[in-house]
Amino acid sequence: MLCACSGEQFKLEEAIPQSPESLATRDFSASGISSRTGNGDWESKLEDAQVDEAESTLKEALSLNYEEARALLGRLEYQRGNFDAALQVFQGIDIRLLSPRMSKAISERTRPRKSRSSRGRNVLTGVMSLHSVSLLLEAMLLKANSLAELGRVKEAASECKIILDTVESALPCGTYSEINGDSKLLEMFHRALELLPKLWLQAGSIDEAIASYRRALLRPWNLDPQRLAKVQKDLAATLLYGGVEASIPPESKPIGATFPESSMEESILLLFILMQKVVYGEIEWDPEIMDHLTFALTMCGEFEPLADHVEQVLPGIYNRAERWYFLALCYSAAGQNSTALNLLKKVSGLSESNHKPHLASFLLGAKVCSQDPAESLEGVKFARRVIDASINHNEHMLGQAHKFLGVCYGNAAMISTSDSERVVLHRDSVNSFSHILRAGIEDPEISFQLGLENAVQRNLASAFNQAMVYSKTSSGSSARGWKLLARVASAEQRLVDAEAIIDLALDETESIEQLELLRLKALVQITQEQPKQAIETYRILLALIRGQGENLEKSANKVEAETSIELDAWLDLARLYSSHELWLDADICIRKAKATNFYSARTWHETGRLFEAKQQYQDAIAAFAVSLSIVPDYVPSIISTAGILMKMSSRSLHIAKSFLMSALRLEPTSHEAWSNLGLAYKMEGSVQQAADAFQAAHELELSAPVQGFL
Repeated sequence: MLCACSGEQFKLEEAIPQSPESLATRDFSASGISSRTGNGDWESKLEDAQVDEAESTLKEALSLNYEEARALLGRLEYQRGNFDAALQVFQGIDIRLLSPRMSKAISERTRPRKSRSSRGRNVLTGVMSLHSVSLLLEAMLLKANSLAELGRVKEAASECKIILDTVESALPCGTYSEINGDSKLLEMFHRALELLPKLWLQAGSIDEAIASYRRALLRPWNLDPQRLAKVQKDLAATLLYGGVEASIPPESKPIGATFPESSMEESILLLFILMQKVVYGEIEWDPEIMDHLTFALTMCGEFEPLADHVEQVLPGIYNRAERWYFLALCYSAAGQNSTALNLLKKVSGLSESNHKPHLASFLLGAKVCSQDPAESLEGVKFARRVIDASINHNEHMLGQAHKFLGVCYGNAAMISTSDSERVVLHRDSVNSFSHILRAGIEDPEISFQLGLENAVQRNLASAFNQAMVYSKTSSGSSARGWKLLARVASAEQRLVDAEAIIDLALDETESIEQLELLRLKALVQITQEQPKQAIETYRILLALIRGQGENLEKSANKVEAETSIELDAWLDLARLYSSHELWLDADICIRKAKATNFYSARTWHETGRLFEAKQQYQDAIAAFAVSLSIVPDYVPSIISTAGILMKMSSRSLHIAKSFLMSALRLEPTSHEAWSNLGLAYKMEGSVQQAADAFQAAHELELSAPVQGFL
């Protein structure tokens, strides 16, 4: 078998001094051995001979000890894909017995020495060579891989862990320059560092995998930047998606150092480090890093930091349209719609006119504009561009574009000052929504928007039907669907049904949505002239807000929403007490509201109403003026100011009429504005005009919800 090797070559090798523990001083690869022996003879011998015979032949021919011979033979079997045979060979190596000697060899042979003038002085007798250690480490690693290939993953992880324990016991502070001389030893160790957490993940032991990743990063192991970044990225991904909260053990925390308090925070910090490396050119661009960071910051609601990191990405990674779109998504989610809209306008600008239309940007632009009535006409342009580019191509895009087009038309009608233009815009809005339904595109949002648009136009029967469709398609899980149903029912004067709908919705919703529904229920009870029940409902509402206020982990948006609901609750109570001439209680509620938000237009409006109820007209006028200084187009204060002016003096009648016309321009369906305008015409002596105004007020009041649709 191996006796066919060149005798002269082995004589030359035997002349080299070798340590007593291991006579192997070079790396004998499988290919090297094959070149010294006939390939056909070698393969036939391995196929027919037993492991012990092959091992004996290796020991005699190559002057290897027992373990090294098995390591080489096992490597050959592994390279041929015979994992069972390789495992059988590797199991003959008692690695637990050899591990202390290997650790000693690594420690002694990599220890820094001051003098290297004499080669003989550096010869360590009785200590394994680093090559022997490398050979055995490779055998352990191949054994772990063989076990993993055979499905014995936990055993593979245990074998791989022995490699790390062996090297770490020799180098407790990590590697230094002396070990770089044996690149194979370092390579085997690096492979083990990377393999162990993957094995634990395959075994389903997430905690062990995270601990292994942290172990690889805890000390300097001379990993090249790309491999180190791979370990950091994999740890971040495991922390993000592993579904466990793995806190850093106390022994890994130096005194006085600050560490992440959660898996999410640790993951984000790792991804921040990786993004910094990308920006500085230390590692190559990896889109997975940005994907993980996007997910993590989105889950935390930290969209502005995400935008900052997108802006730091070097040019060429994203084209201009994609970069602007990504940034617009971030700023839109952060509530900075104006910034997002400016970026999206760049995508639709002249500089991009020669490029393929970026439909996602146009669609996002339509969505952003649909949330702001002032930008509704710009939203119509965005939606039209999507529709023009999506005809016969993308039905989903087309449906979404028509949806946002309908919303923008509705918003434009709401702020339009022309009655004829308002009618046209309302018609276009309904037509856009109807087009989607006719096309057979199933989208619950369309039913909701169509129901809302019909409700605003006081087509209550159609609005209720569409709201019912939306609630059914959303399985009753949407609070806004319940609220629309209750408001439409209250507009139809079915107050008992409205309260029943709200009670049903309270069982299906939670958190902020429940608070909004409780306030709506209280308003229904007030309309039903049930003040005691309404006060009890407000008491429950305020108690829930106070109870949730103790939660320190709430997001800023949730805190803002709770503050707004609390403010409305105090002001509703102030109006209720004022209507029953309970001035002291009303005044307390006003003070509570001012403590919640002093610069609120509605707070000062209710303050003015309280003064008006007490017939303190000058103070009421001043309070309404403050309200209008905060929000110049606040319709309730405009109407109340006109009412006070008419009460104070008939000489201010023309000024009051001017206020009322402005209110109707802003809100044509306000029955209070029409009623006050009728009074103004009556005082003026214009009987027919007064009658028309009173009739309009009466009809609108009959179809008015307890809470505005918008």
